[in-house]
Amino acid sequence: MQLIARALSDPRRFDIFRRIAGKSSMACLALRECLPITAATLSHHLKELETAGLIEASRDGKFMTLQLKRDVWEAYLRELQKL
Repeated sequence: MQLIARALSDPRRFDIFRRIAGKSSMACLALRECLPITAATLSHHLKELETAGLIEASRDGKFMTLQLKRDVWEAYLRELQKL
């Protein structure tokens, strides 16, 4: 719970999360093209979301595809409803 809350507390990271969650999967390159940040900054934010368990990154050579881990997100929402 705390890892997810901390990861989503950053406005830029929440925007990245929202963009990934809005699709069944998203190429990292497509995400990079629609955000005014460096590749290193995007990498940092993706690592935080991945560490929190919110997204899964699959690699194919130098290309990366991102997906929301819906089961984790839904479990987080259920826990929030208990508050």
